[in-house]
Parts: sequence; C-alpha cells; structure tokens
Amino acid sequence: MDNNYFEASQISKRLKEDNKKIVFTNGCFDIIHAGHIDYLKKASQLGDVLIIGLNSDNSVKRLKGQDRPINNENARRLVLEGIKGVYKVLLFEEDTPAELIDKVRPDILVKGGDYKVDEVVGKDIVEKNGGEVVIIPFLDGYSTTSIIERINRVYGKKR
Repeated sequence: MDNNYFEASQISKRLKEDNKKIVFTNGCFDIIHAGHIDYLKKASQLGDVLIIGLNSDNSVKRLKGQDRPINNENARRLVLEGIKGVYKVLLFEEDTPAELIDKVRPDILVKGGDYKVDEVVGKDIVEKNGGEVVIIPFLDGYSTTSIIERINRVYGKKR
C-alpha cells in the first residue's frame, strides 16, 4: 500500500498547486446501491475533486466478517471509478484511513449520516490543516447489509 500513499501525496500536491478543493471519503462500497450514489454525488459537489479511500479486501474482512466483501477490491474500484464525480480511488489496507487521509490532506472530509463529527477518523488531521468535516445524511432504506440479508431471505430458501 506504500505505493498508494506515495501516489496520494503526489496527487494531493498537484491538486493543491492547481488550487483545487479536495473532498475525501472512504468506505467498503461492497455492493453499490442508490444510497451510495446519492452520497457520492453530494460529496463530489462539495469541492473540485472527490477522492475515495477504498478498504482493501483484507480490511473489509476484518471489519465486516469472513463472508465479505462480496465484490473484490478490483471490482469495487472499477465500479467507483465509473461513477460521475469520482476523481480517484485509492486502496488502503488498514482498518482506518488515517494514514491515507494524512497523505491526501483533503479540504473536506466526508462521512455518512451514521457518524457524528467527533467520531470521524482523520478529523484531527483535516482540521489541523484548515479543513472541515461534513456529515451527509443517508438516503433512507439503503444499506449493503440489508441488501445481502434480503438476497439471503429471498434466494437462500430456493437452494
């Protein structure tokens, strides 16, 4: 992952030289749904470029359990890179994106509505550099876990 951190530093340096406002968010983004699209669209509108820190497969397994992710990191990255407004997707191996946030040095750090500002990893890094943390409310009724549960209920019975 060191290569990603070097790349993150280089991208950030170039964007800041061009006076671009960098927005950063992170997550597993395992099964992309309407809630993700709504969230990423709103996040991208907060600045000039949206950079996503994507949990690696190993990181997702540690956070969500051995049955996850459903889609591997390459597939998840490819889908995210295809979403309008996403500038760059960078993988991270750790359980939190703190080190990646430190390299990207975003102007705005964004998390979803299940967080409170004081709980957001990287808040201290972003605020120390003059940035801010923004919480974007979730679109009700959408979550990857609920989609997996529904699939298991509906299709698991037919096996």
